[in-house]
Amino acid sequence: MTRLGSAFRALTVAAAGLLAVSAAAPVARATPEPKAPREFVSLRTVAPTIIQEMRYTTDHNFVGEPVDGYRQPLCILTRPAAEALGRAQSQLLRQGYSLKVYDCYRPQRAVDHFVRWARDLDDETMKQEFYPRVDKSRLFADGYIAEKSGHSRGSTVDLTIVRLPAEPTREYVPGEPLTACYAPVSERFPDNSADMGTGYDCFDTLSHTDDPRITAAQRANRQLLRGTLAAQGFVNLPEEWWHFTYKPEPFPDTYFDFPVARRSVAGHRAG
Repeated sequence: MTRLGSAFRALTVAAAGLLAVSAAAPVARATPEPKAPREFVSLRTVAPTIIQEMRYTTDHNFVGEPVDGYRQPLCILTRPAAEALGRAQSQLLRQGYSLKVYDCYRPQRAVDHFVRWARDLDDETMKQEFYPRVDKSRLFADGYIAEKSGHSRGSTVDLTIVRLPAEPTREYVPGEPLTACYAPVSERFPDNSADMGTGYDCFDTLSHTDDPRITAAQRANRQLLRGTLAAQGFVNLPEEWWHFTYKPEPFPDTYFDFPVARRSVAGHRAG
């Protein structure tokens, strides 16, 4: 065999070896994010006048940082729940009010983030606002944190009412002095919500919808919210004046984990 022929054979063997290694090596592929079922829509495509203040995309929540799974400040709900909110909004607009949503569909990864935070007893960054009278070690036992949430089924929403014209809510500044969520409305964080007696996500018994200690005006505001939503099929959680679930739920036993992002519902239109 000539020297040139030997060299060619060596190159051929080397190339074959490289191809074999390449074929045997696994190809790293990014796992695609799950998308929402077709039954889910962005609330803005159904009821664009409802105010959205999505707290878990920001630092202003009981965790003190943006929560896992919240990619964009977007309210996503099952279509029946979104349409029911639209009907409630129409009724409230005639009375000079608007709905404002704080949280809608919540991915399971966000619930897992809450659980990790609750187990870290040293992290009490936001205690003075959101749970000043509750020992953090009691959050699971007292029912404030759980490993599953109805929000992950897509038909539960946290919301309030705002008197129109709505004043803008000022931006929260991380590290600013905190005021208890049950303080008088003039002292707690300046949310443009009607006075409900506590702020949103207040881990306190004063947040119970029918707590007898609230004022007559605060009770009237809670009753307006609950009555308007009940007429459209929503059921209130008695421990949280802001928490409502549309019945019957399209997905009563399924806990979803697609991210809160526009791409999760891209192409989904209101019926």
